[in-house]
Amino acid sequence: MRTILVLAAAAAFAAPAAAQQKGKSIEEQLKNCATCHGEDGNKPLTPDFPKLGGQHFDYLVHALKAYKSGARKNPIMAGQAKDLTTKEMEALAEYYSRQHSTLHVVPLHRLAKEGEGR
Repeated sequence: MRTILVLAAAAAFAAPAAAQQKGKSIEEQLKNCATCHGEDGNKPLTPDFPKLGGQHFDYLVHALKAYKSGARKNPIMAGQAKDLTTKEMEALAEYYSRQHSTLHVVPLHRLAKEGEGR
């Protein structure tokens, strides 16, 4: 029940924020993201929100584009992504992909080297 209330509150705050998203600087957009995901993307508001810090750049861009197109369903993120340009998505993905990760993410270059040894 607590999660539903938190999501409802986040959605209520996200709608006006998304309406104002257009024309925001990357710093302003990052502050908006930090509301749910934490400043460096590693301290989500609730366990239901993903950690972004250290995620792969390509994955983050793909996810944002999927939220924008509606291919990936989430009312909060759909509102956040709807006015983002590809350049803005890439800037956000660049920032979060460079953050220290508290996830166990295997760097792509290591995957390629491990695959060569087989």
